[in-house]
Amino acid sequence: MSILPTLKKSLLAGLTALAVTATASAQDSFKVGFVYVSPIGDAGWTYQHDLARKHLEETFEGLETVYVENVPEGADAQRVIRQLASGGSDLIFTTSFGYMNPTLQVARQFPKVVFEHATGYKRADNVGTYMPRLYEGRYLAGMTAGLMTETNKLGFVGAFPIPEVIRAVNAFTRGARAVNPDVEVSVVWINAWYDPSKARAAAETLMDQGADVLTHHSDSHAVVQAAAERGKYAIAYHSDMAKYGKDYQLTAVVHKWDDYYEQVVREVMDGTWKSGNVWGGIDHGMVDLAPFGKAVPEEVREQVMAAREQIISGELHPFAGPVVDQSGTERVAEGETMSDEDMLKMDYYVEGITSRLPRS
Repeated sequence: MSILPTLKKSLLAGLTALAVTATASAQDSFKVGFVYVSPIGDAGWTYQHDLARKHLEETFEGLETVYVENVPEGADAQRVIRQLASGGSDLIFTTSFGYMNPTLQVARQFPKVVFEHATGYKRADNVGTYMPRLYEGRYLAGMTAGLMTETNKLGFVGAFPIPEVIRAVNAFTRGARAVNPDVEVSVVWINAWYDPSKARAAAETLMDQGADVLTHHSDSHAVVQAAAERGKYAIAYHSDMAKYGKDYQLTAVVHKWDDYYEQVVREVMDGTWKSGNVWGGIDHGMVDLAPFGKAVPEEVREQVMAAREQIISGELHPFAGPVVDQSGTERVAEGETMSDEDMLKMDYYVEGITSRLPRS
């Protein structure tokens, strides 16, 4: 089965129409459930999803939302998802990659409930998938880091070595080396979506190795805070974490779920929802950069924002050839662009990364 994503054609048109009306009435009673992999907190992956949940409550009069936070991936997730479905949820968002199989299993038992699974690739008649083109924001973040580093050593704290995160590491590296070919990127994996102590320890290791700009793919502010405490720069992920990085946060790659979640609710309510795979980028408002920090010079801001406009227009693609992997093998030839399908199964590092990719 092909996993090539298709973006819902109705998304942009629907979002334009949504701007006309500030609120809407939920049909009779309508309940939306959310399953979160980490605590909500005040920054991070889960926090961004919960902002969108609150947006739904503000937008749809009478709509009810329920959520369960800090749910481990696996058997616990299946139990929680089933509870939400049996508790009357009409629509359930399961917001972590490891919820994929549990979501499908529960969906078979509740065919009248609509499920939307974040970052997955398995679907059913009542299960759709969605994720932002995070690699676009990662590329811009890499450019920022490559222009700001003094040691030419960058550090990346990764959660799990799965294609989603490997793709992020590679896009960050390619963005950095596009503006500074001397840059090298080191990666430390913590094998957890949310473990602040492990993330902090990984950040300390990377700084001890000479990295003076850090970023992360983990659901806490630990890396940003650790960098700031040692006077190093950081680029946050998931949400703006400037309050933890103070003047040392350069920017952040942020997710924006409000418009997409609103669109899905409307489609389920009016009976037009269909299972599909949405992969939306900067141009669809699903990913972007947070405001630059005070430390970022105007010329750096201008260069990065010019690249942002090129990504939106299609002139620039973070994985346009030549793409060469860590071993020197050409993966994408010059003049070609990596396909969505190949990006979704990425299992190698690109050149410029000094660490070795762990193999199971």
